[in-house]
Amino acid sequence: MARQKRSYSQEYRDEAVKMVIETSRPIAVVARELGLLDGTLGNWVSAYRKSHPVEEQPLALPDRARLKELERENRELRLQNEFLKKAAAFFAQDHR
Repeated sequence: MARQKRSYSQEYRDEAVKMVIETSRPIAVVARELGLLDGTLGNWVSAYRKSHPVEEQPLALPDRARLKELERENRELRLQNEFLKKAAAFFAQDHR
């Protein structure tokens, strides 16, 4: 049997979205509490976030330096990982 489509007031939608945004609770949990489908509440939250973008603060100088350091370290670790994969493949071959 098909589910009947419900319509919710804008005030109800706003309150439901506020429960997700302000408390940082998962959409699935709030939807279950309110008797909504996860996708329905997810759509409402997504629409709210698109119409109310949050501006990110630019990184401070120490944070930028730390980010650059972490990116360099990440790059080096990826290269090491690739090398080890190739070495493992080489040694896994039968050399008779």
